[in-house]
Amino acid sequence: MPPSRIQLDSNLRRWFSRNLGLWRSRRLYFFADGEALRVDMMLRVESFAEPVEGEAAYRFTWWPEQEGDFFDRKPRFTPSGTMEAYLCGHQLRRSRGYLCGSPTKSQIRQVDEHEMMFESHYEEWRILEHIRLVDQDRFRARSIYSWKDGSLDLAETHHEIRLEEAGDALLV
Repeated sequence: MPPSRIQLDSNLRRWFSRNLGLWRSRRLYFFADGEALRVDMMLRVESFAEPVEGEAAYRFTWWPEQEGDFFDRKPRFTPSGTMEAYLCGHQLRRSRGYLCGSPTKSQIRQVDEHEMMFESHYEEWRILEHIRLVDQDRFRARSIYSWKDGSLDLAETHHEIRLEEAGDALLV
């Protein structure tokens, strides 16, 4: 008998709660034209006490750790911002996409208790993201592959270090 959706959803919520807190994200971007760029970002992941949609809701806030020329050279990337995301079964509904400002949906696949895969399709993009929690959730390893019109346009690796544990849940 296959496991029930409720058990998997509970595992998804537990995995997301393991990601809450403040992270330093050291990123390396490989572009289709051969250019490779680095940028260090800060990422805060928070949960809402009562989700307005789905089984759980989260807020992601990001900003650059230091000033640099990455965002001048690659203006399609937003240097800072906020996104809200809602866990709806095996789907993550985001208030904005990774490479666009429009709402998106990602299908979630659980690899094991430490890793999830997210697959998104919007506009001309197909994005596959792997996020693995490492060393009792002190680190995260992220690999992101982005295809534009069927051709691999961008590959990324992010090494993330937890700086702060989760704070109190957000009120609406």
